[in-house]
Amino acid sequence: MPPAIRSVTATAAAAVALLASVLPALPAPPAAAGGADAHCARRAHLRVPGAEHQQAACLEELTTAGTVASGHTDPADWAGLTPRDLTVPTGVPGIQIDGYFPDTAAPAALPNTNHGWNHDAQFVIRLPDRWNGGLVVAGSPGVREQYANDRAIGDWVLSRGYAFAATDKGNTGVAFHRDGQAPGDAVAEWNTRVTELTRAARAVVAQRYHRAPSRTLATGMSNGGYLVRWQLENHPELYDGGVDWEGTLWRTDGPNLLTFLPPALTAYPTYAAGGPGAGQAHEAMLAAGFPAGSEFLWPFHHGSYWDLTQRIYREEFDPGFDGPTEAGTPFCAPGTPACDADYAYADRPAEVRRAVRRVALTGRIGKPLITLHGTLDVLLPISRDSDVYADMVRRAGRGDLLRYYRIEGGTHVDSLVDVFPDRLRPLTPCHRAAFTALEDWIGRGVRPPLGHTVPRDPSATPASLLTSCPLDS
Repeated sequence: MPPAIRSVTATAAAAVALLASVLPALPAPPAAAGGADAHCARRAHLRVPGAEHQQAACLEELTTAGTVASGHTDPADWAGLTPRDLTVPTGVPGIQIDGYFPDTAAPAALPNTNHGWNHDAQFVIRLPDRWNGGLVVAGSPGVREQYANDRAIGDWVLSRGYAFAATDKGNTGVAFHRDGQAPGDAVAEWNTRVTELTRAARAVVAQRYHRAPSRTLATGMSNGGYLVRWQLENHPELYDGGVDWEGTLWRTDGPNLLTFLPPALTAYPTYAAGGPGAGQAHEAMLAAGFPAGSEFLWPFHHGSYWDLTQRIYREEFDPGFDGPTEAGTPFCAPGTPACDADYAYADRPAEVRRAVRRVALTGRIGKPLITLHGTLDVLLPISRDSDVYADMVRRAGRGDLLRYYRIEGGTHVDSLVDVFPDRLRPLTPCHRAAFTALEDWIGRGVRPPLGHTVPRDPSATPASLLTSCPLDS
């Protein structure tokens, strides 16, 4: 996924109902203030293995209902990812640990400035007083920081009793590509940081609750979804399963961001201008993978996502394309020197594909995975991303470990549902439905419905779409 867009046009109402948990019921609140299970017990004894710095806080509220006011989250991190009125759970007291792991980010890189630390590899671990025995680990979408999942994922899983851990992936911001010594280093670090945090968070959970987590689940959206895929392929021993929310596909020979964004940068301005070339440009957009019926989303994505995303990820894997220029020329015209609209991944030197191969996916997952992706995603078009990844998993002989749901009318960020409530549906309730389906799958052996396209009921209202997403429809 591309870098975070810090603001999106006004967002519309959402009230997502909590789905039934298959985990054991939460224990009653602790009665003995000084006992082992008391509020924030053992805070002084908790140590995050490998952390260079950490600070623990005892909070009356771990969800954003409390952490916004207390300064234990950053709303800018999650701006634009969820519907405006998404219900915020309350009543989750516990311990929050913020900190960072050792990091050797390049001096030219833009560090994570949360807490005034100016240090990347930051993390957050939240430990609710009333614990259900599970741990959820997430990497951030785009190039956002460690609090990016707080509204879409963290609030909900904490309210269900999970411990929750998230990371900034080791480098942040639109200049993330400055980190590392060689092409591909910055993205490769994302995978290392999620593995590092998972191991550390499992140890902290054991310190706090006197036993290891009974299940560890990975989840995330966009780049966070890519991280779920990579972890289940490369470190399945750390997890019991994962939910991949429109994960980015990195594939050595394509498709990937660098194969479908340049055609859009070339064709869209001609299409938008109208005139005799507009029809041919429209066909070029469809041929690149952008779905018919998504045209109403193209202006926003052209202005906010496609150009910047192409340039900074191309700089990460192929800095030589534009010579000494850093990350190209914004909105350059095709035919001008080193213009990213003319970028042809297949024609680039072999070292570019070697850089992508370092982070590429294989489909060889080792634990159950549920993938969901909106059919109107015009940042990561579904036909060039999750359709392809699902086929990779099947070809790798791991199809029995995958359930893949194509969500009709879903797009890349749910805040756009507020702008087009009559055309789009939110993916947040679909993620929650997938998460509870994963719980049933690994907890009780109840296999989720076979993968299919989940239809958008034409009679559904925007309000009803915000409260449910039945995967068996």
